[in-house]
Amino acid sequence: MKAVILAGGLGERLRPFTQAIPKPLLPVGEQSLLEIQISNLAKHGFGEVYIATNYKSEYIENFIGDGSQFNVRIFYSRETKPLGTCGPLSLLRSHLETPFIVMNGDILTTIDFARFYRHGMDQPSDFTIATKNVVTPFNFGKVHVEGNRILKVEEKPELFTEIVAGIYFMRPGLLALVPDDQYFGIDHLIGQMLSEGRPITRYLMEEYWLDIGRVDDYSEAEEAYRTHFKR
Repeated sequence: MKAVILAGGLGERLRPFTQAIPKPLLPVGEQSLLEIQISNLAKHGFGEVYIATNYKSEYIENFIGDGSQFNVRIFYSRETKPLGTCGPLSLLRSHLETPFIVMNGDILTTIDFARFYRHGMDQPSDFTIATKNVVTPFNFGKVHVEGNRILKVEEKPELFTEIVAGIYFMRPGLLALVPDDQYFGIDHLIGQMLSEGRPITRYLMEEYWLDIGRVDDYSEAEEAYRTHFKR
């Protein structure tokens, strides 16, 4: 099985940490975030991992190497300009001739990648998106009314939202929709498929998941490592 990790982001919201170190190489516990991702993919049977790089790509290649330490084969692509969250797949078109998964390089998760892959293979679509229910605190009292009469004030309710988790299953045919050498995001792919009436399926994951996009998230990642990933 093959996987692509999108590791070309600038990590601007994590500065100053990412001024010296690319975000996927930020240490989380005893490993870098990228090492944790590759180790989990290897554990679930993925033998080839493609790392799409841009910012400080040489750091990533020198640090991770050829994958032998993870018992996988690792290949790299280098963007010469930002291509978004889907555009980098155009650089790997000739290598992705079988179904594969794609994941953002800033995701910390215990998802069973093999089960997600099998789920995608069983769906009547070329594109399956992993989703996650997240809880967001609401800092105000929510007012329930009938006309001008207040029936109830719900103090600081929690909001439940199903979000895109940044992990995707794709069949090779989708690569025909990805333009060459152009910025093209996953959101563009989703919008195009929906406008054409092409089915997109979902996999609602229950496992731990964290998007490390801000400094506060990075602090949470350290605690999550001790709970879920410490060797």
